[in-house]
Amino acid sequence: MTKEIFQIQIALKEFKPKIWRRILIPSDYLLSDFHMVIQKTMGWTNSHLHQFIKNRTFYTVRLQEDDFWDEMDNVDYKKMKISDLLNKEKEKIVYEYDFGDSWEHVIVLEKILPKDNNLNYPVCLTGKMNCPPEDCGGVWGYTDMLEVLKDPDHKEYESFIEWLGEEFDPEFFDKNKINKLLGQ
Repeated sequence: MTKEIFQIQIALKEFKPKIWRRILIPSDYLLSDFHMVIQKTMGWTNSHLHQFIKNRTFYTVRLQEDDFWDEMDNVDYKKMKISDLLNKEKEKIVYEYDFGDSWEHVIVLEKILPKDNNLNYPVCLTGKMNCPPEDCGGVWGYTDMLEVLKDPDHKEYESFIEWLGEEFDPEFFDKNKINKLLGQ
């Protein structure tokens, strides 16, 4: 039974303004479950591969036995917990999602807290900004997309509106929606 709760900040790397979330999660959560928490919290759709990175070691799920798996740099994380990678306040790891777009997230263990029996974990406390759309070309593609959306006369404006919908707001953040997803 979990006694420790990690307060973690998840922030998309290299994007301004900062797209981030602050969550509370049990320290003994499996990395595979943490991956799904990141997906739901940030707003991704779990459509691509991912990995955790710490000290130049890549922690990922080994999908099948193959000759290309490099035991030197890759660790199959199936049975690993968050606390196997993070165990001190201010410690950081990287979570990379979608190797084509290369969405890198900095994950910081901000605080180690006692469990509050009145809370259901994991829970999103706060955050800022909407998640970029899938397959938009990474940080640079999303930056370009946002510039186009500021100019209705731009030749790509209509195609981006059709893709994203007119209601897309890059500054939108809905903690309640995220917590509903986490509770499912």
